[in-house]
Amino acid sequence: MFGINNFATFFITALFFVMTPGIDTVFVLNKSISHGRKSGIYASLGINAGLLVHTLFAAMGLSIVIAQSAYAFSIIKYAGAAYLIFLGINNIIRKKHETMKVSASYETAEPPLKCFTSGVFTNVLNPKVALFFLAFFPQFISQETISSPLPFLALGITYASIGLCWYISLSLFTSIFSDKLNKVPALKKWMDKISGLVYIIMGIKVALSKSS
Repeated sequence: MFGINNFATFFITALFFVMTPGIDTVFVLNKSISHGRKSGIYASLGINAGLLVHTLFAAMGLSIVIAQSAYAFSIIKYAGAAYLIFLGINNIIRKKHETMKVSASYETAEPPLKCFTSGVFTNVLNPKVALFFLAFFPQFISQETISSPLPFLALGITYASIGLCWYISLSLFTSIFSDKLNKVPALKKWMDKISGLVYIIMGIKVALSKSS
């Protein structure tokens, strides 16, 4: 269907890639632990919306431009690195709340739209995702339909759906501990600093990444 070969193999392999810890996992865990279940879920939606953007890039052939143009790759790479470093610095210097909120109200401490858009930008500004899709998807597309956008869209939507289920599950599990942790002001402060440092390290890693 849609010129896709070995869909079952694709599904299992995609599940393995999604579950492998990376930038997306750290981002969702940070939101879930620091701000609760709702923030984690919106972050998960944003992350996978970003994957759908890369799916459109691959379907329209824009991923090839990113792969073949060192200039385009560098622009996206450094923009993504700067964004991650910005998130990290923001976490580190964030002022401590004067009054810690209980679990139900604390989950809304960060606006859902902010969590969602942060997730989108984190993925869209990571050129490695575009290169990954460009290398991974064609292995499951027949030669007769390799130039059609439909198989890329079908595989991308499947990949994003797997990711959404995984990251939401991760958010729900992690948020079990977040309410207790966030009631301890000193611990919350150190959590913000550690997660900020992780963001900065990820940003540096993205900045040092190469297209090949």
